[in-house]
Amino acid sequence: MKSICTFLFALLVLSYFIPEPTLGQSANLIEAAKKEGGKVIVYGSLQDSSMEPIGKAFQAKTGLELSYWRGTATKVMDRVLSEHRAGKPLYDVILTNDNPMEIMQKEGIFAKYDSPAAKDYPDSAINPETGPIYRFAIVAVVYNKSVIKPGDIPKSLEDLLKPQFRGKLAMPDPTQDTTTMRWLSSLHKLLGKERASKYIPELAATKPMFTEALLAAAERASTAEAAVRAALMMEPSSTA
Repeated sequence: MKSICTFLFALLVLSYFIPEPTLGQSANLIEAAKKEGGKVIVYGSLQDSSMEPIGKAFQAKTGLELSYWRGTATKVMDRVLSEHRAGKPLYDVILTNDNPMEIMQKEGIFAKYDSPAAKDYPDSAINPETGPIYRFAIVAVVYNKSVIKPGDIPKSLEDLLKPQFRGKLAMPDPTQDTTTMRWLSSLHKLLGKERASKYIPELAATKPMFTEALLAAAERASTAEAAVRAALMMEPSSTA
């Protein structure tokens, strides 16, 4: 069922994020998937609230059930690799950030699929191995305006190092969240190599609250448990 469900679900996800319909599967293909279990199992890091309408649309169009397990990009990768290496994969489709996808691709996990929607994407938005990048999540510095006075609003990365923010920053743990790791590793592009090498230890010295993922960091700021959520980058995601 893996190849059939992967094919059907990839079509559905792409059709959900672009205006032109891409569903072109035949009735025979859908019936074959139903006979092989009638369910597609998806592992991903997309929020449940975003995945729910996709699952409903998938079931409405195909009659197939969608079962979704969500974790951070790193946890998704770890689970997939563990199942693959044990020879007992339970997943049909993986939906997460591009760096973990590339690592899993090197393990020979994914089947090759050329989406009919790819022709409408610019070359810069197509990963030669995992296909079209269907979304960019823009992540920025978020602050709680009920806690931070207007004159203290952080306006730069340097502002996050100010004494008043010590112990009040929330950010994803870079050992668990690939977005944060990529942000830290790309700081030299914003600050210069010399400044970036000093900035990271200085940021660590503010004793930030580490969370599992970006959404959890934002929730800390919204509940005033933390004054600021710190992260600034764009993260591409792929499906395979």
